[in-house]
Amino acid sequence: MLQSLEIRDMLLIDRLELCFAPGLNVLTGETGAGKSILLDCLGFVLGWRGRADLVRQGAAQGEVTAVFDLPAGHPARAILAEAGIEIDEDELILRRVNGGDGRKTGWVNDRRVSGEVLRQLSEQLVELHGQHDDRGLLNPRGHRALLDAFGRLDLSPVRQAWVVRREARTALARAEAELAAAREEEEYLRHAVKELDDLAPQPGEEAELDTRRRSMQAAARIREDVLRALQMLGPEGAEGAILDANRWLEGAAEGAEGRLDASISALSRALIELGEAHGGVEAALSEMDFDPMELENTEERLFALRALARKHDVLADDLSGLGDELRERLDRIDAGEETLTALRQKAESADHAWQQAADTLSAARAEAAGRLDKAVMAELAPLRMERAVFETGITRNDPGPDGQDAVAFTVATNPGAPAGPLDKIASGGELSRFLLALKVCLARGNDALVMIFDEIDRGVGGATADAVGRRLKKLAQDAQVLVVTHSPQVAALGDRHFHVSKTVERGMTTSAVTELAPGPRVSEIARMLSGDRITDAAAAAARALLDG
Repeated sequence: MLQSLEIRDMLLIDRLELCFAPGLNVLTGETGAGKSILLDCLGFVLGWRGRADLVRQGAAQGEVTAVFDLPAGHPARAILAEAGIEIDEDELILRRVNGGDGRKTGWVNDRRVSGEVLRQLSEQLVELHGQHDDRGLLNPRGHRALLDAFGRLDLSPVRQAWVVRREARTALARAEAELAAAREEEEYLRHAVKELDDLAPQPGEEAELDTRRRSMQAAARIREDVLRALQMLGPEGAEGAILDANRWLEGAAEGAEGRLDASISALSRALIELGEAHGGVEAALSEMDFDPMELENTEERLFALRALARKHDVLADDLSGLGDELRERLDRIDAGEETLTALRQKAESADHAWQQAADTLSAARAEAAGRLDKAVMAELAPLRMERAVFETGITRNDPGPDGQDAVAFTVATNPGAPAGPLDKIASGGELSRFLLALKVCLARGNDALVMIFDEIDRGVGGATADAVGRRLKKLAQDAQVLVVTHSPQVAALGDRHFHVSKTVERGMTTSAVTELAPGPRVSEIARMLSGDRITDAAAAAARALLDG
């Protein structure tokens, strides 16, 4: 609901603040007084594209603030959430400034926003109906949703079936693409798997082979030196020399009177140490023995592992896992046709289920369309359009989550005349009444939109104007309706009555809006009945309208 509208320095308005209420709010005034200015200002703060010269002459900038009541669950809250705007209370404040240079800046609850965010919010806050309206009911893209709401149709079976259908088709398409791609590389896969199977790599094998290769290479480099050392330590080397020296010293010991005993003991110990060294070197040399073919085979295996790892751009330890993966891909190729057959059957079943749900929905829409056509035709008769024909056209559309139907409201102003879109066939006054009749039929008590009707009663009077007013009153029972009107019959049915006037002071024209109390309201309706000269008869007729 629109709670208030505050305008500063816009067009002919200097300072203005209006408070609105639920129900039917009517705005009246003489032609040219500035009633359309209010709609221009409201459209400005809502981000609508309109006239550019909005700032009042002589002012640096103009500003409009609109305050809306936004209960929990209101669809505008989703737009606010997407824009990152949080509101803790049920009050939504829109403010927009038009600078003297033409630049426009908008805020939502003191958070700066773009004009696009304001326009998105406006679609959930306000619905404008007028002779030149190109929003709301005139947009065929929204007609299907309006028909569904009128018929209270449950779209969940079709939407659920569409999700299943889409997922089944996606799975089938993915499997077909994967199988086609796999078949293109089938020859490569079989060759790669054979290579891996022939080599049969094992995790950790590369490190083990590398260690063995390094050990054998190191043994090959030092074995000759160790062998020479062993020869030098043996009987032909150090051991033989020490034994000879020991024998010579022992033979000379008797005449040395003990002077050689220590040396002989040292040589004995040396022979023992030398024997241990000889044994250790001999053992080490034995361990260094290897078959040169083993080194060659080890290197050949190691190089083969590394070459295959480079070829597949993986680590050598991952070759075994790669083989498993490639074999799985081959298995999928071999089993691909069976999988595709199963997926095709699933997709066909999902198609059939969606088609059944869509056909059921189409039938329900056709039945609802018949009821809507009758309801609109019944509303048109009191509006002096009893010869007009309203029809809800349903045609086959591309399949989607909401079914297979395209819906468009069409009219023919006279029997036998060609039918066409509302805004193409009906004249200005006829269009307004068509929209009113349609809105009355489509209205729901929980309608969250503020409905604005701009001179919807133009060109009608008497009983027809009364019929228009009573339908507006009906719409406003559980909603908020704002009506700009020249009809006294409509004005008399308003719950609140605002009067727009224009004054000229010191060469400056200013528009003002006041809410009328009961006495002034009688005078305003009497003026609407009789003109500038209000007669007693006009005043009596005005009171009768207000009492009726």
